Amino acid sequence: MILTVTPNPSLDRTYELPALRRGAVLRAGAERVDPGGKGVNVSRAVAAAGHRTVAVLPLGGPEGELLARLLGEHGIEAAGVPVAGSTRVNVSLVEPDGTLTKVNAPGPDLTEAEAEALLEAVRSRSSGADWIACCGSLPRGLRPGWYAELVRRAHRAGARIALDTSGAALTAALEERPDVIKPNAAELAEAVGRPLATVGDAVKAAEELRGRGARAVLASLGADGQLLVDGDGAHFGRAPVAAVRSNVGAGDASLAGFLAAGGAGPGALAAAVAHGAAAVQLPGSAMPAPADLDPAAVTTTADVPLDRALTEPVP
Repeated sequence: MILTVTPNPSLDRTYELPALRRGAVLRAGAERVDPGGKGVNVSRAVAAAGHRTVAVLPLGGPEGELLARLLGEHGIEAAGVPVAGSTRVNVSLVEPDGTLTKVNAPGPDLTEAEAEALLEAVRSRSSGADWIACCGSLPRGLRPGWYAELVRRAHRAGARIALDTSGAALTAALEERPDVIKPNAAELAEAVGRPLATVGDAVKAAEELRGRGARAVLASLGADGQLLVDGDGAHFGRAPVAAVRSNVGAGDASLAGFLAAGGAGPGALAAAVAHGAAAVQLPGSAMPAPADLDPAAVTTTADVPLDRALTEPVP
């Protein structure tokens, strides 16, 4: 069982447009509404693979009620914590060439009591969990050290923690030694305070974060592939993608594949790559099912191409 924690979940509404023209009245060719938030996406991918998952998250207003219902329809056990504010609604605009314009709402402002209730919900629902995946930005009202406190409490209870966040929240949590962190290239560059021009730069940055507390680093490099850097060294994985339809949630699908495959080693990295490659070929924030995966197309190697330039340079 994989328990996910999403402090700032959302309803994700996606519109597919023939073109995005500023100031115009546009008619969508297709639309969909998905339960959203990084941890929620991880739960959706885990559930699609047939594994049990529990999603801990704050829920407020009619939007929260709809989110809880959608989670149930996806086979996810929702451990909702009632909050006074309304669950946010995010909007994604997708063009035919895969270009994505996304508007993320800020979400509710949580009180100290609601923040503590979230931590308590994690404690009460984590019995028997193989992993606890803590994912996404922190909503207003949660201090940067909230994830650090969650990791501290979870480790005291003997749980393994996967953390996917950035900025001050990541910096604070590193001191509590999360078992794996899952940055993308931009978040990796931000964490070490310098640009990354090559895959080798990304490996060095991951090693630096391990030196600051992370036990393993699973880094998504977009079209360049994925890296796993842990105590056994560095491994690189990639898979061909025929066409990118939407990259929303691709990193979350990767983390789900990694954890469901055990959360360690080249085999788990290959699962992460397969899930990420499948996710970008699906509409909106749809998560891949086993039938969408192509494990045979994935290549992993310990011979990391250190001098390969990142195709999308990180500012």
